[in-house]
Formats: sequence, structure tokens, C-alpha cells
Amino acid sequence: MSCNFRENLRSELNYQGITVKELSSRTGIPVATLDCYLGARATIPSADAAVKIARTLQVSVEYLVIGENVKTEMLQNKSSRDAQDIIYWINSLKPEQCRAILKMIKTFRQ
Repeated sequence: MSCNFRENLRSELNYQGITVKELSSRTGIPVATLDCYLGARATIPSADAAVKIARTLQVSVEYLVIGENVKTEMLQNKSSRDAQDIIYWINSLKPEQCRAILKMIKTFRQ
């Protein structure tokens, strides 16, 4: 992951399969404003907007801003040691590998 909010946000939207319009609907941030964050000029959002986006995408603000794999407090507090180990190893996988694992996990929950 890069150290650029625009690229990190775009990458996360693509990974989660969320459109800008959907993100706008979920956050209440206008599409035009989100387009400014994602466009060539790469406007940096306010702290409030960055928090709304991060919470909606269930990632940390740090992850969007600097690309570090920092877990959200909610995830850290709920995770057992085994879950934290799984997350650590999954973060090293390619997106298509993560999607395959997600499909496998979903079959266990049925």
C-alpha cells in the first residue's frame, strides 16, 4: 500500500467493491467532495471526513492516510490472540488470496 490518501482510499474502495456513490450515501459526504479526495489534485479531507470514511470502510484513519496496517480499536479489543495472528498473516496476502479465504470463512458460518 502506498503513503497517499487518494491511492489508499481508491485501493480500499476497489478491494471492498464500493462505489464513490455508495460511500457518499453511507458517510453523508457529497460525491463531489469524495471526487476531490480521489481526483488528480488529491485534496486531503478534514479529520471529521477522514474518520467518517474510515469508520464506514472499517479501517483506521492511519491506514488511509499512511497505508500502515493499523487495526481499528474495535477490532483490537474484540480479537483473541488467534484472531490477531490470523489478521497478521492475512495482511501479507494478495487481494485475490484474501477474497478466497473470505469465501472459505463464509462457508464455515453457514
